[in-house]
Amino acid sequence: MALRSEPTARQMRLAVELRRLRDAAGLTAREAAALLGVSAPQISQIEAGLAGVSEKRLRCLAVNYSCFDGELIDALAAMATDRTRGWWEEYRECLPAPFLDLAELEHHSTYRRDAEFLFIPGLLQTPEYARAAFASRVPELPEEELELRVRHRMQRKVILVGPQPIPYEAVIHEAALRIRVGDRATSRAQLLRVLELSGADHITLRVIPFDLDGFGAAWSPMMLAGGTVPKLDTAVRDAPHGTGFIDAEAQLEVFRTLFRRVEAVSLDPTRSRDFIHRMVKDL
Repeated sequence: MALRSEPTARQMRLAVELRRLRDAAGLTAREAAALLGVSAPQISQIEAGLAGVSEKRLRCLAVNYSCFDGELIDALAAMATDRTRGWWEEYRECLPAPFLDLAELEHHSTYRRDAEFLFIPGLLQTPEYARAAFASRVPELPEEELELRVRHRMQRKVILVGPQPIPYEAVIHEAALRIRVGDRATSRAQLLRVLELSGADHITLRVIPFDLDGFGAAWSPMMLAGGTVPKLDTAVRDAPHGTGFIDAEAQLEVFRTLFRRVEAVSLDPTRSRDFIHRMVKDL
């Protein structure tokens, strides 16, 4: 089988988890290969995401690594055997890989949490708001790519409004609600869309007003996607140099703590909706 030239984030996550299991067992790649009856380079290729691994071999590795976490092993086996070619594949070669990786991550997630301080979360954006946000980038995007990004962002909403929506929680700072990305009409339509979506049973919206005491937990956007088991949760951070997918347990716990803190200082869902209603009236 030919080696992958560009593993996806999901393929890399499986590779990283297998490497972690081997490290926890105190085995070298050569020792793991001998136990499995393969060459050491094959183990290295699997752990680099360059080669896949069958379910049989994955379960054999788990036994050799003395991993008896059945739920984790089942989840890793599902990742190893997954052959899903989702809607995001139509954007391959058209958009940067992180766009596809994010859509695939969301597709397999059991829940999503967002904390935003300057922009409306992408999953809640209207096409007009998203277009204005992408149009503000430096350097400017070509019109064709801009429209591709808007369409891709709108399709990601399937996890909220599709046939199998997942639990979603968004914590939005007042700044993000008040900053006009686009004109007044765009802002008003965006706030109304947020209110509309927040009425769904699986969506929880919280607002952090400017005058709320005790907020100082975070100032950059955060996203947490739930895995089929907590060990497979993923945090995502957007930065000027690109999108980062974070999976180390210590870092994940930092994000979980930050989310708990921003939730603790935010308004409850009812007061949050009332707060946005008043903003809409002002527009």
